[in-house]
Amino acid sequence: MRVAVWRLGGATWTKRMKTETCRINGLEYNTLAKKAHCILVFYFAEKAHFILLSCLPEHELEFGLSLFPNDGSESLRDANNEIVDDAENPGERNSEGVGIRMDLSDDLLHLIFSFLGQKDLCRAGVTCKQWRSASVHDDFWKCLKFENTRISLQNFVNICRRYPSVTELNLNGVINAEMLVLEAIVFLRHLKTLTMGKGQLGGPFFQALSECPLLTALTVNDASLGSGIQEATIKHGGLRELHIFKCRALRISVRCSQLQILSLRRTGMAHVSLNCPQLLELDFQSCHKLSDNAIRQAATACPLLAKLDMSSCSCVTDETLRDIGNSCPSLSALDASNCPNISFESVKLPMLVDLRLLSCEGITSASMVAIAYSRLLEALQLDNCSLLTSVSLDLPHLKNMSLVHLRKFAELNLRSPVLSYIKVSRCSVLHRVSITSTTLQKLVLQKQESLSSLSLQCHNLIDVDLSDCESLTNAICEVFSDGGGCPKLRSLILDNCESLSIVELNSSSLVCLSLAGCRSMTCLRLSCPNLQHVNLDGCDHLKNAAFCPVGLESLNLGICPKLSILCIEAPNMSIMELKGCGVLSEASINCPRLTSLDASFCRQLVDDSLTCMTGACPLIEHLILSSCLSIGIDGLSSLHCLHKLTLLDLSYTFLINLKPIFDSCPQLKVLKLSACKYLSDSSLDALYREGALPLLVELDLSYSPIEQNAIEGLLACCSNLVNVNFNGCTNFQELVCESGDSGSVDMPVDSCPPSSPIKNEEISEQPGRLLEVLNCTGCPNIKKVVIPLIANFSHLSKINLNLSTNLKEVDLTCSNLLTLNLSNCSSLEVLKLDCPRLTNLQLLACTMLQEEELESAISLCCALEVLNVHSCPKINALDFGRLRLVYPSLKRIQSSLIS
Repeated sequence: MRVAVWRLGGATWTKRMKTETCRINGLEYNTLAKKAHCILVFYFAEKAHFILLSCLPEHELEFGLSLFPNDGSESLRDANNEIVDDAENPGERNSEGVGIRMDLSDDLLHLIFSFLGQKDLCRAGVTCKQWRSASVHDDFWKCLKFENTRISLQNFVNICRRYPSVTELNLNGVINAEMLVLEAIVFLRHLKTLTMGKGQLGGPFFQALSECPLLTALTVNDASLGSGIQEATIKHGGLRELHIFKCRALRISVRCSQLQILSLRRTGMAHVSLNCPQLLELDFQSCHKLSDNAIRQAATACPLLAKLDMSSCSCVTDETLRDIGNSCPSLSALDASNCPNISFESVKLPMLVDLRLLSCEGITSASMVAIAYSRLLEALQLDNCSLLTSVSLDLPHLKNMSLVHLRKFAELNLRSPVLSYIKVSRCSVLHRVSITSTTLQKLVLQKQESLSSLSLQCHNLIDVDLSDCESLTNAICEVFSDGGGCPKLRSLILDNCESLSIVELNSSSLVCLSLAGCRSMTCLRLSCPNLQHVNLDGCDHLKNAAFCPVGLESLNLGICPKLSILCIEAPNMSIMELKGCGVLSEASINCPRLTSLDASFCRQLVDDSLTCMTGACPLIEHLILSSCLSIGIDGLSSLHCLHKLTLLDLSYTFLINLKPIFDSCPQLKVLKLSACKYLSDSSLDALYREGALPLLVELDLSYSPIEQNAIEGLLACCSNLVNVNFNGCTNFQELVCESGDSGSVDMPVDSCPPSSPIKNEEISEQPGRLLEVLNCTGCPNIKKVVIPLIANFSHLSKINLNLSTNLKEVDLTCSNLLTLNLSNCSSLEVLKLDCPRLTNLQLLACTMLQEEELESAISLCCALEVLNVHSCPKINALDFGRLRLVYPSLKRIQSSLIS
């Protein structure tokens, strides 16, 4: 049983076809066999449906042209072209064989078939009688495309007889195509377009074209024309277009009174004769055998000629151009590229609009006089003219110009009010450019190593790219400043202009500026109130920078190791990064909307500069002064102006007294004091004894010298802390929490938790701590960590004790702990866990931990998903399979025993 499925108007329809075999063209096919396939996709109404049906394998089809009878009847024929009658073959097929109907209206089927090509139409025609009738409709056979197809003479003649309304015929690559046309020409009275290719086309073929009075376009590709020494004569009264491409002939004569377009591109012929009074376009490209005289005679015989292409005709001379100019006054487009004998001197083409002179070795600066005579010129290409040294043109209509790879080209002076595009590239000695235009919007002069002088009068110029112009001097800044000739300039790229030392720009229109790689620049002064983006990457020698005023919303100075003086006035700036400006000592920053300032590694930034910043930027929320070694008490006291400051980073500084911070920043939420090696315990007393910084939620004291008592006090009394970092604190010896009461600072470190049980209801009533993350990585002297239930760390979700090599005992009762990292705790022996929500336990390289201790520890961790015991030599016989059965939540075990 076979089922066909199609969609119509969004509904899905199916039809079961009982036939399992069918006989087509004398061949029996099993409809379920792999060699036959049937695909139906329908195009209906506005839905993007189309049909593609194939019931024959590709190699059996042979384009399927013999499937249609030659006499117009609808009887099928077998491979021997004999009629197959259903009545005479009742035993070979059942009643629902080839004649299955698909219940589609004729109009709908016609619409669907209109999307098919001829090959698919032939395939569809053998499916059923209704489809065969629809597929042979005249509407589908007006364009016969038999390119590179095998077709018999009789079959082709029959098709042309059956469809006399054919308007387009393509026989390119068809064997004996000339014979096919000669035999069927009487049936092609309505033919308009004919394409031939390959093989031989003699005189009878071209004579027979007169039988097609409506023929308007003829294309011949890669064929031999004529016979022997006879010329190929093409004569037709109605032909409009003639394309002869890459053909071979001794002589070609074209006599077509209505011909308008003639192309003989890449055709090898020694002589050509034209009698085409209406010819408008003539193409002789790469006709290497044509002489200068032959080209001259052919072109001058066409008085209405408007477009001429004779590129790569090496014999053409200036004399020919002059004669063509005199005989063809309407010539508007000329391509004489790759013509080495042309200098264009004394050539006058007043109506010329498009001129291409690529790779013309004779073109010099003297040729510009003749080119300037063509006042209507709109497009000019002079690429690869190796002797051209300068161009000076004043052309009122010039729109496009190309100057590429001119080895001796040194000077450009161009005036054109409508110039919209100019390409200048690979002109290694070009040193002076002057352009005047009212419409030019983009100018690209990349990698002009010798360019030192640039003059622009371009009132609508928006984008300029002068990347890698190594010889540009400081005077270029005047060109792009207000009053310099580019009043609408928005984007300027001066990347890698290594001769620039002082850049001063005063532009009210400039929005984007890039000075990346300008390594010689020492001074930058920008007065660009609309400037939004600036790139200073690689400006290693910049010492003095002023942005007053600019419209920047953010500024990243990258790494400017020599920048010492900075002045910024930016009313819209919100983010500023000065990290890497190691010698910055004077900074005047006036940015009233600034919210984030990163001055990391500004080692010479002094208190006076910081005081000025805070006074002029009262909205700062994040202030990073990491490694600012010159900041002292006066500078920190000025932070009282920053009423919205929530993050302060003073890591890697020489701070001793934190009182100015406690007094000036009561609203602080994040305080980073990492590696402040001069901090003492007393400097932190105000935090846990006096309640300073009541809103503080994150504290980083990594690698600081604080003592055990200060750590205990912070954890006991600062109950609002959420994230605490004690990484690398060498004085941290043990963490033993006994009570959630923050009223007591002195915590006994040697006492054990009370033995009497405490109810969960009683714990929940006690004031809890908000701590969520505790990082103690690399604390070499910590030996014991005990957090009992009574400590009330109900929010603690992550503890990191990685690389604490002397840690021996861990006892945790944390109801919400999710992640515990004890990796590289090589002395760990005692592990007790009551953490019902723990999902990730890292014990990498815990060399002293016993197998029994681990099993006991994880017995109360019913949510454990990841367990890492890699490089734990004493955990080598643990039955991981049993663990997975006991703890079904365990998804991943990392161990040296598991490959």
